Amino acid sequence: MSYIEWAESQLAEVELLTSMFPGPDELELTDQLALADLRSYVEKSVSGDKPPPSRPQFFIKQRLDSSGMNGTEFILSCAYPSEYPSVLPDITIRCSALSRAQQTEIQTDLNKYLMGHCLGELCVLAAVDWVKEKLEHFIKKSSLAAPAPKVESASPASQEVFSRLWIYSHHIYNKSKRKNILEWSKELGLSGFSMPGKPGIVCVEGPQSACEEFWSRVKVLTWKKIMIRHREDVTLNRPGEDGERVESMDSLRKFTGLEEAMFDPHGNRGNHMDLGQLYQFLNEKGCCDVFQIYFGIEGR
Repeated sequence: MSYIEWAESQLAEVELLTSMFPGPDELELTDQLALADLRSYVEKSVSGDKPPPSRPQFFIKQRLDSSGMNGTEFILSCAYPSEYPSVLPDITIRCSALSRAQQTEIQTDLNKYLMGHCLGELCVLAAVDWVKEKLEHFIKKSSLAAPAPKVESASPASQEVFSRLWIYSHHIYNKSKRKNILEWSKELGLSGFSMPGKPGIVCVEGPQSACEEFWSRVKVLTWKKIMIRHREDVTLNRPGEDGERVESMDSLRKFTGLEEAMFDPHGNRGNHMDLGQLYQFLNEKGCCDVFQIYFGIEGR
């Protein structure tokens, strides 16, 4: 298929989805300009023209109305790569009724289903139907397997743990993934930074449970390669390096909030960052040692 054929298929699917989910609480297009660019490209381009760089992104919100589901809501976050449907779209599931482990499991199962049954085909509607069916199974299984409540001993403050995760990806280009990184970190109260491009680097810091939740969401997205390259864990309410007790999460943070960090982008696609500037940034934050962990060389 050519770029124009891919774009025509994408536009046809968006129009179908809009007709099937007409309510603003059912389908939310997050970038109307990207859709307008896609439509203009389909209507005016000639063979060989490159597609617009901005890609349609949208949320589909649905409820499970069958017996016992109590109107459980789920959200699919969708974004089209330029080559979709020859490659799979980025589809992420969010459902508050699932545990973190179930969230990871169903996302992995969805990715396997799409790869095995939908590659080369328009698949968002198939993904919606699949998620509806599987969510009911997951929720019912969870209610049946739920253990009897047990009294847990109160966790002492000394066991509260601060974490800092240094995540490495082969690359971070996709706008939907970049948006997820920023939104999820804000939702979970994490600070740090995200450096898009090739390679991609993400640092998140905050309560250990929030860092683990962030990682569980990020790692199940479609990546060429992603890993935690290094992690730091500090137990609170213990003596620090200066002899005083570490009692506050915020006292351990080295960043304020989480934003994308760009360091003189260059290269043919503007996707390579100046690593010297990255080193200086890390040095200013007191994290320069991690540069050698990432790249195997000492920064300067």
